[in-house]
This record gives sequence, C-alpha cells and structure tokens, in this order.
Amino acid sequence: MREMKELRIGMMGYGFMGRTHSNAYKRLTDFFPVHHKPVLKAVCARNAEKAQAFADNWGYERVETDWRKVVEAPDIDLIDIGTPNDTHYEMALAAAKNGKMVCCEKPLALSVAQAEEMTKAVEDAGVPNMVWFNYRRVPAIALAKQVVDEGRIGRAFHYRATYLQDWTIATDVPQGGAGLWRLDSEVAGSGVTGDLLAHSIDTAMWLNGPITRVVAKTETFVKERVHAVTGKVQPVGIDDACMFLAEFANGSMGTFESTRYARGRKNFNTFELNGADGSIYFDLEEPEYLQYFEYLQKQSGKKLESHLTGWRKIHVTNSEHPYMNRYWVPGTCIGYEHTFLNALADFVLGIESGKPTEPTFRTALQTQKVCDAVLESARSGSWKETGA
Repeated sequence: MREMKELRIGMMGYGFMGRTHSNAYKRLTDFFPVHHKPVLKAVCARNAEKAQAFADNWGYERVETDWRKVVEAPDIDLIDIGTPNDTHYEMALAAAKNGKMVCCEKPLALSVAQAEEMTKAVEDAGVPNMVWFNYRRVPAIALAKQVVDEGRIGRAFHYRATYLQDWTIATDVPQGGAGLWRLDSEVAGSGVTGDLLAHSIDTAMWLNGPITRVVAKTETFVKERVHAVTGKVQPVGIDDACMFLAEFANGSMGTFESTRYARGRKNFNTFELNGADGSIYFDLEEPEYLQYFEYLQKQSGKKLESHLTGWRKIHVTNSEHPYMNRYWVPGTCIGYEHTFLNALADFVLGIESGKPTEPTFRTALQTQKVCDAVLESARSGSWKETGA
C-alpha cells in the first residue's frame, strides 16, 4: 500500500464548479496512483444554509461564510476558487500570501492588470497553481495535442473554433444574482468572451501556439434586463455574441465564434486545425471521438494512397489514449466530470514531481491578454496586439 499524505482542501463556492471539483477530490485516489489524498476540510459561501447542505452532501468538515478565514486557516493546504469572476483576484492574492496552493476557475481575472498581479503573487510565493481549463483533459483533445506534437499536421494554415449555447435568448431572463451572475458585467467582467471563448483560446494556443493579434465584433442582443438583486431594469454590459479573426505566431489564420443565441445548441464546442500534412477536428457533443485526416504518412514521408484517403473517426477509448488506462475497457466512454478528475491528477502529480502543471496562472495570463484584446478590438473596430 502506498504511503499517503493529506491534501487539505478549502473550497470557495458550492455551485456548478464546486460540485465538479468536489467530485474530483473524492475520486482521485480511486483512479490515479498519487501519493496525496484530498481531505475536504472547508467549503465557503455567503449563504450558510446552502453551504451546509453542500458540505453535508459532499463530506466537507466545516462551513465558513468568511473566505478570509479559509485562506488563513492552518489546516488548509489548497485553496480552490470556484466562485464568480469578481472574487478571484482578492482570494488568489490572499491565498498566495498565506502560502497556499491555488487552483482557480477560468477566466483567471476581470482584467490583464488583475491577472498579472495574481500571477506575480503565486510565483513570488512559490506555490503550486493551476487554472481549471478542463477541456485540455478531454482524452480526445489530449490526443489532438499528441497528434500535433508528433508532427502529423505539418505546417499549420487554419484554425477555426466555435462555442455555441442558447440559454439566454429569452428577454425575461434576469441578470445578476447567484444563478445568473454571468449576465452581470460587474461580476463576470465579460460575457461569452471570458466565459466560453477563454476555453477556445486556451485550447487553440495549446495546440497551435501563440495568438499575436485579433480583430473582433461583439453584440448584445438584449440591451436591458431586470437585475435579480435590485429588481430594477438595468443596461446589459456583457457580450451575448463574439466573433473574431486571429493571427498566430506560426503564420496560420484563425476564426473564432461564440454566442448564447444559437437556438438548439447547448454546449457546442468545436475546433478544426488544417495543416499541410493533415487535419484534426473535435466536437464536445461527441467527446469520445477525434476526427483525423491524414495526407502525409509520418512513418514513410509519402502521401497516403489516394484510395485510402479520407477522414477517420478515432474512438478515443483505448488504453493507449491519454488518461484512458485509468478507467474502463476499450469501447467504453468517460464523461465531463472526468476532465476535472484528470486535471486534478495532473496537478497532484505535478506537486509530487516538482514540475508545474499546465495551465498555470502564467499561461492563463496570456489567455486573459487575448480576451482583453478581443474586447478592446470590438470597442475600437481595429486590430489589436496581444503581447504574445
């Protein structure tokens, strides 16, 4: 039996992300041979009654309503920030100051300025840190990264991404409050750009390298909504839809589109990368598949025979595929919740090896720079550099 150390968790927030992260903590050692066992010490939220119900369900030892008590507690090793975007900055700074490891939901911050301070704080403190861009841990997307790194795509020409939802089309949907804070610009910072395109941008740069400049257009289709907290009709400050063009450092071109007004689309997240030697395509609504077009065979260096060319649909469930050796027999699938479990496993293995786990705050800072450049371009109508 392997010797186990405790990894004592302070969870900020009990919402959707609080659930996905808590599930990962509880199942980590069931699936991965790590030497740290998560212990659910404290969950923190403003609503003590709901936080207690969450703690009872998931097995947290105590509830706090003051997040400062959690980041200062001597029996907490890791602060997990799963709260709305406007809280990330203060919590991360305080956690780093108190020598805690920090895992933070995306987007990292409300602005580049905040993200830079947060990055400096965790790096100065020397604490392990990670941002929960969980889609990197979809086995098919991790396989896409392997295909690219093996040189099977060749020189990249085009990258295109879409992220489409439809849950805010109704004009009577309010903004703000516990359930709809993503529609409140003061809390969320932005709309689909920070919430959805941040994922697309992180994946794109992981696969295809830095984005150097962008030109964008955003739209807010419903200009005013009732605020859930104040009850007053207020202007809507977030972007309902965003589309932008991008230039990558490797010379390839990118197109990105995201909206919450695509009727019938619930979480439609796709990307395609076209290169001289091949292409890859992924659709999150069929997460167990990676589509691959092979033009030039890597082993022989020759063009694939014409009568055999065509897109192949790889069922990413074999033990040779990323992460899948930890789960079931070939042909059986894992789900959305496992992306967080895979991410946590990588983070803990990073703690044990001393090698930082990507994406770190430093990596997420560059995604923040692209998001801010997209929003600035939409305001100005001109190309904006990302600082890559």
